[in-house]
Amino acid sequence: MNEGFEGIVGTSRALREVLDLVRTVAPSNSTVLVEGETGTGKELIARAIHQHSARRDRSFVKLNCAAIPLGLLESELFGHERGAFTGAVARKVGRFEAADCGTLFLDEIGDIPLELQAKLLRVLQEGEFERLGSTQTHWVNLRLIAATNRDLADMVSKKQFRSDLYYRLNVFPIAVPPLRDRVEDVPPLVVHFVKRFARQMGKEIDEVPAEVMQALASHAWPGNIRELQNFIERSVILTTGNVLHAPLAGLRRVAEAEPLWAITLDDAQREHIRKTLVHTRWVVAGANGAAARLGIKRSTLYFRMKKLGIVR
Repeated sequence: MNEGFEGIVGTSRALREVLDLVRTVAPSNSTVLVEGETGTGKELIARAIHQHSARRDRSFVKLNCAAIPLGLLESELFGHERGAFTGAVARKVGRFEAADCGTLFLDEIGDIPLELQAKLLRVLQEGEFERLGSTQTHWVNLRLIAATNRDLADMVSKKQFRSDLYYRLNVFPIAVPPLRDRVEDVPPLVVHFVKRFARQMGKEIDEVPAEVMQALASHAWPGNIRELQNFIERSVILTTGNVLHAPLAGLRRVAEAEPLWAITLDDAQREHIRKTLVHTRWVVAGANGAAARLGIKRSTLYFRMKKLGIVR
């Protein structure tokens, strides 16, 4: 559908503009900042940049900065020597070292604490760092792609994010549009996910009723593509014949329950995770658990539950 971007579905103008930016920046070694709401497919854009770059045959290393406990994040980024801290029983290679000559994708970079941001800036500017517990300097040659669903400029104004690091990351920003701004992409996404999940479950589903498609195209999808994906997976599970059976009543109830007042991003994320946990009867792991439905790792979900104060 998108030549050279086989994993990205859609033909809307908003998406085509993003892919044009990917084609423009990919051949360079410039740092890219991918911005957008949760679930819009920022990692797919990062992978597309890597695949269209001269580094395509080297490693694509990723790290979700919000999924790692703060005490371990420095070790994950820069590595550590044996005995650097309690529990460091062997030398560990960090993500920067692993991505040497390739691409490093740091997701949710707005969650990196201030004390680590200076070290990150040094690597970006000088290409050098030390592992925890070592004085030996290591040099790396990599391409950094960062992503965030937060307003980094606002965080800079509130002294929550270093301005020098922000300017270094914001060399080439790419804003990924929310699904509500590319409504024409909903039908092909629905077809794509129906085919994928039907194949995984050994089913043959060759029809999506017109009224179902219309309802899906008119829904706001606050969780964006990830929410649509999880809804289609649930629909395929419920389908017994060759015509997709979508639980639209539940979708309408969710839409009606959406608050009309402004809420914070943490509040929205907390409510979305809580609803998913209730739907799975608080089962986190497994193919039908909350983590799989949210499209994240089990450890990431446990971390976010703790961070957002979500308890049964």
